[in-house]
Amino acid sequence: MASKSKILVLGGTGYIGKFIVKASAEAGHPTFALVRETTLSHPEKSKLIETFKTSGVTLLYGDINDHESLVKAIKQVDVVISTVGGQQIDDQVKVIAAIKEVGNIKRFLPSEFGVDVDHQSAVEPAASFFNKKVKIRRAIEAEGIPHTFICSYAFAGYYLPTLGQENVTAPPRDKVVVLGDGNVKGVYVTEEDVATYTIKAVDDPRTLNKTLHIRLPANTLTFNELVSLWENKINTTLHKIYIPEHQLLKNIQESPFPANFLLALGHCMLVKDVCTNYEIDPSSAVEASEIYPEVEYTTVDNYLNAFV
Repeated sequence: MASKSKILVLGGTGYIGKFIVKASAEAGHPTFALVRETTLSHPEKSKLIETFKTSGVTLLYGDINDHESLVKAIKQVDVVISTVGGQQIDDQVKVIAAIKEVGNIKRFLPSEFGVDVDHQSAVEPAASFFNKKVKIRRAIEAEGIPHTFICSYAFAGYYLPTLGQENVTAPPRDKVVVLGDGNVKGVYVTEEDVATYTIKAVDDPRTLNKTLHIRLPANTLTFNELVSLWENKINTTLHKIYIPEHQLLKNIQESPFPANFLLALGHCMLVKDVCTNYEIDPSSAVEASEIYPEVEYTTVDNYLNAFV
């Protein structure tokens, strides 16, 4: 068994980053997290950093906007995983430049963790956001950097606790708003499973220079199927309010940020069918549950049980 790659996580204290750091350490990879020194005084993040230390993660101080600290960090590892947030997607060109300078990186996984940006037809403001990710993909390919792109679609922990409803804190028990006709398939993956599959991919030759789609069969369902699953659990039929596409597009145009962005994501995933309207091409992509059948992922069905 070859020794496990040393992994550097950028954005490790962020939303998906903390799951990636944990999964990497638990899988036995020497794991490094690049953190800003100011993060240490952040009340919540300082607690998170303590858990990193307890699990054996090496903290490196720096910032992706500080070239010297970035190069120094990258020199110590084999694999770089970026989990930076939306505001920093463009800044990944600096990571690409540092990786190129160092020259020893076996794999770079840029911050993706959503729909496949090469197969989307989003409206603004989501379109511009996806295009930033597309530019990063093309820059990685142009520089010949070994890579894997992770498409994990919708985070279960973000969508499922409310069934994607606005201004609520629990799944609905009386009425539910449905974008479009509710017959378009979405994909929902727990953050823990996203992290598990991501870490499995880093040393896998089958994912080299390919896109890993975490399109899990049991978690690929239409919104109507999702609602039906929930109704069965609570023995109630919800009143459904359907928002036709023309109305949704109007709502997107009239809403301020970030509401317009979230609605545009909903339009993209639940109306335009960006999750399943294309075949996964084996020459450029693989599907996670097919190549890692040993992973027992959390199904949407089981996930919803926590809210009954």
